[in-house]
Amino acid sequence: MGTGGQGGRERVRTTGFRTASSLLIVLGAAAMTALTGCGSGGPAAGGTPSRVEVTATGSAAPFIQVPALPTPAPSSTTSAAPPPAPAATAAPKQAAAPPDLLVDHLAGIGSARQVVSVTASGYGTSYATFQAFTEGASGWTRTFGPWTARIGRQGFAPPGQKREGDLRTPTGAYGFSFFFGVNANPGVKYAYRSIDSAAIVWDDDPASANYNQWIDTRTGAGAGASPEPMHNVPVYDYGAVIAYNTARTPGLGSAIFLHQNGSGSTAGCVSLPQSQLLAVLRWLDPAASPVIVMGTTAAVSR
Repeated sequence: MGTGGQGGRERVRTTGFRTASSLLIVLGAAAMTALTGCGSGGPAAGGTPSRVEVTATGSAAPFIQVPALPTPAPSSTTSAAPPPAPAATAAPKQAAAPPDLLVDHLAGIGSARQVVSVTASGYGTSYATFQAFTEGASGWTRTFGPWTARIGRQGFAPPGQKREGDLRTPTGAYGFSFFFGVNANPGVKYAYRSIDSAAIVWDDDPASANYNQWIDTRTGAGAGASPEPMHNVPVYDYGAVIAYNTARTPGLGSAIFLHQNGSGSTAGCVSLPQSQLLAVLRWLDPAASPVIVMGTTAAVSR
């Protein structure tokens, strides 16, 4: 009987424990329903919300996954790259300096707008450098050359020292008188005299009244002793009279021409190949007051 009585009390306590446990489970389920339903956190209908505390004992806390936040945009305070430096302004181009031409240093050219230069590095050579220059609105330009010309067999005579028969070319600046040739006028701007007969000569006799002049002996004019024959091929096929010793001072020299090349040096003239000579003769214009400057470079430079 005592054992049975104890068993009855145990069943009562057990039954009461189970009833309390069931009540706790029911209350817990109701609390969970209140937390997860729509409008959770608001007052229950017809009354104030009950405060529910759920204490988890010996169980792991529930895991809640938080969605990843978007990567923040760069701060507006981030320093921007500096603007590119302005391109350097190129320095203005300067006009090229005009070339240094021989004509800029020649003495005696005066108001000439066409200049022929025949120069050598020194005395004693029969070879010279031939150039021709034209003056325009912007200054001098070289029109012809540099070419190789032949001069007197004994080279240039120093200034003022040219003498008849010395085989030297005079030094100085001179104009042109007229043009001539065994051949017909090639189209020049100067007066042109045709050498159509052996009767045409040049008087080179210092003792003659017609010294240093063109003479047509068919007219009866005297030409002195041993005059220069002008009907001379190919040397005088084309030529120009250089206005040297126009005062016809006896003994200072005569018959100084710019003419076509022969077989070598000259007796005091200046000579060029025919093609070059014709280009120069057609270019020379009396309206431009041309001059020819002859001599060593040192003697004719200023």
